[in-house]
Amino acid sequence: MRNLWTKAGVFGSMSAAFGLMLWSQKQADLDQAASGDAAAPTNPTSPYKLKLVQVLFRHGARTPLKTIPGVMEAQWLPTLLEPPAHTHIDYEVTDLLGGPRPPAPVEDSYRKNVLKGGSFPGQLTTLGMQQLYELGKTLRRRYVEESPFLSSSFSPTEVYVRSTNIVRTIESAKCLVAGLFLQKQTETVTIQTTASESEILYPNYHACKMLKAMVSHRWAESSTLPDIAADLRSIKDALGIAADQHMDFILIRDDMVARETHGLRCPSALETWRARVEQRAVDMIYHVYAHNNNPETLQLCVGPLLHSVIGNMDEKLDGTASEPDRKLFLYSAHDTTLIPCLMALGIYDMKWPPYAADITLELHQHQETNKPFVKVSYVGQDQLLPGCSGVYCPLEEFKQVLSAHLMSYDVYHALCNSDEGATDP
Repeated sequence: MRNLWTKAGVFGSMSAAFGLMLWSQKQADLDQAASGDAAAPTNPTSPYKLKLVQVLFRHGARTPLKTIPGVMEAQWLPTLLEPPAHTHIDYEVTDLLGGPRPPAPVEDSYRKNVLKGGSFPGQLTTLGMQQLYELGKTLRRRYVEESPFLSSSFSPTEVYVRSTNIVRTIESAKCLVAGLFLQKQTETVTIQTTASESEILYPNYHACKMLKAMVSHRWAESSTLPDIAADLRSIKDALGIAADQHMDFILIRDDMVARETHGLRCPSALETWRARVEQRAVDMIYHVYAHNNNPETLQLCVGPLLHSVIGNMDEKLDGTASEPDRKLFLYSAHDTTLIPCLMALGIYDMKWPPYAADITLELHQHQETNKPFVKVSYVGQDQLLPGCSGVYCPLEEFKQVLSAHLMSYDVYHALCNSDEGATDP
């Protein structure tokens, strides 16, 4: 028995190493491609001065949330989850007021199930930790080394860290901060979270009755759309899954990408379906969030978050921020956060956001006119937003781009608990 466990541990370590090798090569390719496109944030000759940075990012690689039913399962061994030493920092998790971390029912639901090999669903892996550490190093290069915007060591007055109350996003935030400041800290890093009923860092179907009413039937409907339904029948047949077994392309993609990222085997029948699975998963999520181009859906998905982002900019400009020295807001979230945000910004590329993807929003001020501008990048690439006159988008134009999707938290809370209009037009 001990030999079996030893072999399993070695296999898990080999899989983790292979996954790290695969990801490192992809990351090197991405860095090389981006190096010629992304300008330094404060070029000495630039007329713009950087004032504030806000980063919304997806957690790193993880174990699947669910596995494809009835299909050869991968071995998700605990050896795939070991934290690299360079990601260790002193940190604490609190609520938004500095009190104890709230209960985490979503995380608790993951812990009720065990994947083959012994890990839980939705856990950040060693590879995922490294991905966020590398994202932190990228931010360090941009905002510490290429321009002295941030201090070289962590300062709580400069940096605000918030995460959804789920272990993989909390650990992702920790790893990013470790990479951003290379473990240089004299104070404990506080990662703030909130209770699930007040979470705005993802579309909160469970806490917002109106949002649930608007999208619940769209989720069910998305698998019955003619092209998606036909492909679903074909892939079930190819994988030998019973026709009445519940499954959808988002579930298939989740398991498939988790395996591929970590160098674990996929069923051979799935290999020929790789591109189609990606396409159909995106088709499904697009149908849910952008059905009939209804802005109310995106408002309820990410309106309060985007409202907070703009509020941070306004407070920085008018000097009313509670922390006047704050320069960086970090929000550790999910793919289901980034997709509706990209849609609201008008830059969704109809691709699923990769692990550790980031939307970075920079607030600049023109050094001669003092007029504010916003520059948005996605996965390191500067974006020209529809409705903006340039990559450096005047703040008023930026607000206009998002105007149909913004919603204050008070209005959001009132609508979510109202029975009025809780139907899909």
